[in-house]
Amino acid sequence: QGRMWAYTVGFTVLPHVGGFLGWFMNRKEIPVWYEKLKKPSWCPPRKIFPVAWTVLYTGMGYASYLVWNDLGGCSSKAVIPLGLYGAQLALNWAWPPFFFGAHNMKMALIDILCLDSLAIGTMCSWYRINKIAVLLMVPYLGWLAMATCLTIRIWKDNPEQKPGKSE
Repeated sequence: QGRMWAYTVGFTVLPHVGGFLGWFMNRKEIPVWYEKLKKPSWCPPRKIFPVAWTVLYTGMGYASYLVWNDLGGCSSKAVIPLGLYGAQLALNWAWPPFFFGAHNMKMALIDILCLDSLAIGTMCSWYRINKIAVLLMVPYLGWLAMATCLTIRIWKDNPEQKPGKSE
């Protein structure tokens, strides 16, 4: 019983680790660089993002625990469903360094488009295993849709400066 509690907490906390590291590494770029970008009127206020990601990471982390538990832990049956989850999580964690760190909106866009596909693939692979886990991923997929549209608009509305050129 105590061991299962540790697994539940571990799986639930795991997504937050990369999210926190991404924020920590790029936190100085947000007021300096991000605030100066042209953004659409429907862009959520900056204060919404940490709240949203806390909820989303908690839901997806717990969902991954449910799938892991239903598949009997790290079994051969878990390779694809949890492998897809791990791959999408890695792309999720890679987006802030591309966007905020490197200011590479094109790579951030490629990353999030691949992330969208892997998140959908993860949910499809989980459907027969645990429908509650899939439902816990729905808000994440909705947020990713908004974040993808936002990334596209910011990329289109803020042409990348060529080195040595100034306006």
